Amino acid sequence: MASAPHDPGDETDRIFELQEEVEQLKEAVSSHAVVDQAIGMLVALGRVTPDQGWEVLKEVSQHTNIKLRNVAELILVWGRTGDMPPTVGAELEATLDRYGPTQIPEAPTE
Repeated sequence: MASAPHDPGDETDRIFELQEEVEQLKEAVSSHAVVDQAIGMLVALGRVTPDQGWEVLKEVSQHTNIKLRNVAELILVWGRTGDMPPTVGAELEATLDRYGPTQIPEAPTE
């Protein structure tokens, strides 16, 4: 029984597909890190829970029609430089007002 001839084009196609997949995975990991960092900033500066920080990011993204990852990047830039596009800043402030501030529990009295 003869085996099918080996087609080097198939290997080349598969290598290309794997390279594309690796790039997509790298982008996803990078995007996830940016979003997580932005949520961390919202938790620290906006005094919201991590779940609320995620909701704030989603709402700001939806209300400004800016991709969530890009909103997260703007928040990170704002944390470093204090610069934020006015429309995004206004939406962020309004959204944080709806969610927070989360009250920090009082220390127990002795």
